[in-house]
Amino acid sequence: MRAVVQRVYQAGVSVEGKVVGSVQKGLAVFLGIGREDEEKDAAYLAEKIAGLRIFEDEAGLMNKSVLDVAGAVLVVSQFTLYGDCRKGRRPSFTDAAPPGEAERLYEYFCEVLRRQGVTVATGKFQAEMRVLVDNHGPVTILLDSKKLF
Repeated sequence: MRAVVQRVYQAGVSVEGKVVGSVQKGLAVFLGIGREDEEKDAAYLAEKIAGLRIFEDEAGLMNKSVLDVAGAVLVVSQFTLYGDCRKGRRPSFTDAAPPGEAERLYEYFCEVLRRQGVTVATGKFQAEMRVLVDNHGPVTILLDSKKLF
């Protein structure tokens, strides 16, 4: 499972012109689910993100988590994080999980975040979404449950 985590002033997702999820101060998480991912991958990333210390403390150091700053997390499914562009110019998505399994693990990831005490907003799974992110920093972190990076 892969995640692109961005610290945000605000972020939102709309589908067909209607806002379906938004957060103010917090994180935007773009979540890709791979063919071999399991619940343990979702739990690992959710727990890592809930405790990720990328918010500044009083001294200006990144020592606080989204929980410490009473922030929220917008989670957007993004199978394209498993796009393989090593051959040719058209990405292959064969390593991405099938939609049914991906949606189940996406929902599980969000539930584990909520159990950590995080307020969670979401996009709409398998929808064409417009995502607006007001990045704070900018701070962008890449995470992989298999610890590839």
